[in-house]
Amino acid sequence: MLHVRQVIIIGSGPAGYTAAIYAARANLKPLLIASSVEAGGELMKTTEVENYPGFPEGVQGPDLMFKMQEQAERFGTEVVLDDVVSLELEGDIKKVTLGNGDVHEALTVIFATGSAYRKLGLDDEERLSGQGVSWCATCDGFFFRQKTIAVVGGGDSAMEEATFLTRFADKVYVIHRSDTLRASKVMQDRAEADPKIEFLFNKTVEHIYGDALVAGVGLVDTVDGSETTLDVSGLFIAIGADPRTHLVHGQLDLTTFGTIAVDGRSSRTNLPGVFAAGDVIDPTYRQAVTAAGSGTVAALDAEHYLAGLPAELSALAGSIDSAELAPQEDDTAEVQPSPINA
Repeated sequence: MLHVRQVIIIGSGPAGYTAAIYAARANLKPLLIASSVEAGGELMKTTEVENYPGFPEGVQGPDLMFKMQEQAERFGTEVVLDDVVSLELEGDIKKVTLGNGDVHEALTVIFATGSAYRKLGLDDEERLSGQGVSWCATCDGFFFRQKTIAVVGGGDSAMEEATFLTRFADKVYVIHRSDTLRASKVMQDRAEADPKIEFLFNKTVEHIYGDALVAGVGLVDTVDGSETTLDVSGLFIAIGADPRTHLVHGQLDLTTFGTIAVDGRSSRTNLPGVFAAGDVIDPTYRQAVTAAGSGTVAALDAEHYLAGLPAELSALAGSIDSAELAPQEDDTAEVQPSPINA
């Protein structure tokens, strides 16, 4: 018989690791599935993070995620570097199947898979991926020393990518489909003040040229429809991301934004014992700190759920002491879990 765990966490970004820290501190012995190729989430592809509390001088995204993993493991989280290929979320016992064939069972599941980069949808985008087309300046910027490159997008991520890439490239074009940037004022001002960055407004990328390597892009003017060619050696795409929900289609309810639907400010999904946290439930804020807070909520919700299970179910995975939890009279009752440091 398979060992039934109290909680399995799927995802290893700020939401997943924070949920793991809280769950482990509550002695729930969580198993965290971190992915075989994307462990750490999107912050692994981010440069300096300046707005995460507790780091007044800023912190590199990968460093922050390594620290979160270390903290989760310190309290007893088991981290597995593999991919979830299927889920069975209905019923009292949830089943999680991994790419290596292993099947894990748990009384609760926290789904914190984050989001995935959007693509332009061009024929040559995949063909030239890794050959000049990239979604990660941190990963690939080094290869474009003294080159001319372009960044597509108008939000904070595009401004950050462009600014970071000026450390290597001689020239960075920012291509945006309208004449108004979506980026925050501070990020926009920083990019506009950089002499290596030039903005190309009202333009879309319609072609990517090059045989073995990117040699240029074809642009279309969104106002008059005119076409131009821009000679660049690299194209970095920063046009947003979509929640990773493919594993739960047909099982969990989704919102009109494509994110997992949860009950109010909680992490509770439409299935008992299944919780969701981070960018996979958040179409608006999508910040590391809000994801981390969301992971906290999920861990506390899972803890309360486990405390209320019948004794015969709790015994399958080892129960937690419900006396340590304040009674939850209604949905607005304040959560008072066993002592956990913020």
